[in-house]
Amino acid sequence: MADIDYVLNAATNIKGAFAVAIVDYESGMTLGSRGGSAEFDLDVAAPGNSEVVRAKFDVMQKLGLRETIEDILITLDTQYHLIRPVYSRNDEDKVFFYLVLNRQQANLAMARRDLRMIAQRFTMEGPDAGPSAVDQGYYQQAGRR
Repeated sequence: MADIDYVLNAATNIKGAFAVAIVDYESGMTLGSRGGSAEFDLDVAAPGNSEVVRAKFDVMQKLGLRETIEDILITLDTQYHLIRPVYSRNDEDKVFFYLVLNRQQANLAMARRDLRMIAQRFTMEGPDAGPSAVDQGYYQQAGRR
C-alpha cells in the first residue's frame, strides 16, 4: 500500500475537501486523518462510519450479492460524506477512505473520480511509495499540487 500521508495529502487536494480519513472498518481505528474542525470531530465521525460499512457488507452478504461497493454517499444539507472501501489483493486489509466535502465548493462527480484514483494508487504501490511521474503529471494537469 502507498504511504498513508501521501494519499491523505492527495485527498485533501480534492476540490471542496473538508476532512479525510483512512479507517480500519473491522476495528474502527483511524489510521490517519486530515482536516475537521471544532464543530466536526473527525476522530468521532471516521470510526463511527465503520458501522455503516460493516452494516452494508452484512446486508449484501445476507442478500447473496456478489458485487463490490464502489462507494457510499451520505448527503447532508451542507456536506457530502463519501465512503470508499479499499480492496487489497490479499483481502486482509479492511479499510475505507472517508471524505467530507463542502457541497457549495465540491463537484461530486470529480471528487468520486479523484478518490477512486487515489484509492487505486493506495492499493497498487509499495508501503513508502512517493508520487510517481504519472501522479505528478495528473495533479499538475488538474491544477492540484
